[in-house]
Amino acid sequence: MTAVEEPGRVVLLTASHRVAPGLLSWPAWETLRAADRVLCPDAAHPQLPYLREAGVDVEIAEPDAQELIEACAGGRTVVVLPSGEGDRRLTDGLARLAGSGRVRMPDLELLPGSYDLPGARLLDLVQVMDRIRRSCPWSSQQTHQGLAKYALEEAYELVEAVETGDRDELREELGDVLLQVVFHARIAEEDAEEPFSVDDVAGGIVEKLIHRHPHVFGSETAETPEEVREHWLRTKAVEKQRASVTDGVPLGQPALALAAKLSARARTAGLDVPLPSGEGVGSRLLALAVEAEGAGADPEAALRAAARAYRAAIRAAE
Repeated sequence: MTAVEEPGRVVLLTASHRVAPGLLSWPAWETLRAADRVLCPDAAHPQLPYLREAGVDVEIAEPDAQELIEACAGGRTVVVLPSGEGDRRLTDGLARLAGSGRVRMPDLELLPGSYDLPGARLLDLVQVMDRIRRSCPWSSQQTHQGLAKYALEEAYELVEAVETGDRDELREELGDVLLQVVFHARIAEEDAEEPFSVDDVAGGIVEKLIHRHPHVFGSETAETPEEVREHWLRTKAVEKQRASVTDGVPLGQPALALAAKLSARARTAGLDVPLPSGEGVGSRLLALAVEAEGAGADPEAALRAAARAYRAAIRAAE
């Protein structure tokens, strides 16, 4: 067989739109530079300026399967850069020719030029939220105040998914809570006086996590969860400079959780504060919540578990 009859090689080079254009793998760059031809059907493909800057000659062409096979004749290597949506027409055509058995096919290779990094789909969420905010009649009118109730609802639904152990529900409810964060951050971008973005939100929590984990990112050491908590509370106290250990405790949270949080703050600060005297239900509930917190139990979760058992008993009686 002569060299002219050799079938050659087709390389479909893919790249993630979530990775900056031009950041391609070394095998991708080697293949591009060694190729006999590089074809791209999309004149606006984001990789084109970077390929041309690197000296790669790219032809704007949209060959069909037969034309691509002919372009490889003689042992040539042809690289195709599909558009962001892919090229089903081309790949289906190649599959049909390969399945016909009547055509000697070139070597077909799918070469990923870049891969999504962990968390890459968060970029998609930010883009989708931006479009919805601009184009949806309902979403475009929402405010922080109007959305606040949904944040509470989604948080409660997340807690319920955790307590029931339903993994599908847990994944979905985490997404709903994440949506609230991204939605609020998108609204915040439009504030005329103090705008901030989701990047500012993420940057703030990154800095906080690094600062409050000196045993991970610094020279401190912590061998037990208790020592980690000490680091956290110490750095938090320096950051907040609060006048009272109760500062920052949201009074709008459920009453049992509020009582337990206040008890934990007082205990951590080494304060021995007697409970308010009284014989009413509130005083008794407060005493039970403080007792539970001191024993390491979550009174809110405990009461929810008991309430679920009570609901099951009611249904059984029905």
